[in-house]
Amino acid sequence: MNDPAGRPVRVVIIDDDALVRTALAMILRDDAAIELAGEADDGESGLDLVARVAPDVVLMDIRMPRLDGLEALARLMARPTPPKVIVLTTFDADDYVLRALRGGASGFLLKHTPPAEIVEAVHKVAAGDHTLSPSVTAQLIAQLGDDEPDTEQVIRARSLARTLTAREREVAIAVGEGKVNPQIAEELYLSVATVKAHVSRIMVKLEASNRVQIANRIRDADLC
Repeated sequence: MNDPAGRPVRVVIIDDDALVRTALAMILRDDAAIELAGEADDGESGLDLVARVAPDVVLMDIRMPRLDGLEALARLMARPTPPKVIVLTTFDADDYVLRALRGGASGFLLKHTPPAEIVEAVHKVAAGDHTLSPSVTAQLIAQLGDDEPDTEQVIRARSLARTLTAREREVAIAVGEGKVNPQIAEELYLSVATVKAHVSRIMVKLEASNRVQIANRIRDADLC
C-alpha cells in the first residue's frame, strides 16, 4: 500500500543497536511499498538524517547515546512538517513510552514485534492512523491518573474540548476510558469505520497525535 500520493512510504530507522537496525531494514525492504531512506545510530545523527531525506515515518529507539529518543522526538515535533514517529522499546509500558506518546509519537512497537505487524504499523502511521497495542494503551491511559494537570493544561484542554460535537465527546470519553474502536462502536451503535472517522477528527480538534493524548486531554478537561 503506497501513500496517498502514490509513492512508497519513506522510512528512517534510528537505533543504536546495529542488530535491530539490520533486522528492521530487512523487514522494510521486503515491502515494495516502503522505501528505506536511511539509518542512524543515535538521536543527533538521526535528526541530521531526517533533515536531509525528509522521511514520512521514523522508527526510533527511545534510549540512545548522545541524544535520547525523547529529546530527538521533541525536536522533530517542533519542525514545521514533522514526520510520523513510531518509538521502539523493549518493554510493554514504561514511563519513557508514556512520555513519548504525550510528546507526539504516533505509536510504539516492541522490538520483538512480528515482521508483518511492523510493516502494517508503518503503513497505518503513514496514513495518519496510530499503532498501539490495545492492552498497552489501557495501561498507559491508566497511568495518566497519577499526574495532576496544571492550570494552563486544564484551560487549554477545556478550550479544545468545546470544539467537539456531542457525538465526538461521547467517543472521546470512551477513548479516555481505554476502550478500543469495536467496543465503542457496539456501545454507541455505530460502525467501526464511523468510530475510526470520529477518532481521526477528535485527534485534529484536540491537537492529539494518538489515543493516549486524547485521553490526556479528556482527563485534563475533566470529562471523565
